[in-house]
Amino acid sequence: MILRPVVEEDLSVLERFLTDPEATGPFQWLGWSDPGRWRRRWAQDGLLNDDGGQLMVTTGTDRLGFVAWRKVMTSRSSYCWNIGAQLLPDGRGRGVGTQAQRLLVRYLFAHTPVVRLEADTETENIAEQRALEKSGFTREGVLRSTVFRDGQWRDVVRYSVLRAEIASDEALEEPRTTGGQLA
Repeated sequence: MILRPVVEEDLSVLERFLTDPEATGPFQWLGWSDPGRWRRRWAQDGLLNDDGGQLMVTTGTDRLGFVAWRKVMTSRSSYCWNIGAQLLPDGRGRGVGTQAQRLLVRYLFAHTPVVRLEADTETENIAEQRALEKSGFTREGVLRSTVFRDGQWRDVVRYSVLRAEIASDEALEEPRTTGGQLA
């Protein structure tokens, strides 16, 4: 499994997450959304910029989903990244999310000066909580009534991992690349 930058042919896969409730899964479907936003953003910056980005999760020629990160300002002069993963049904339940998040953690610690990465998931999303814990994240607590989905406000669990908690040789080592792809 690898992470790689989004190419134009991937945009139809990303659009599924905005138009197909079955593709998103039970915890990510937040209602219909503008599928053209991916194409506009990709044309603007390839879905990689100083405030965040998306990378495709692939194995062989199969596109399994994507990982993403966005900047969260923690003070006037500092920030952390909030990360997440979105997998198509074929990518779920096989450890792909765990591996993809591990690669993203290594990538962000190797290429940005942040000391903190965080991730949120609904309290009922046990599979994602396990994936985050296997990826080195620590559960920090519950944020009440944070996400509105399917007619109800949902609680989320906040996780984080600090640069110092990841073995320095793993986190800061340049991730192995093949043709611009993380493996």
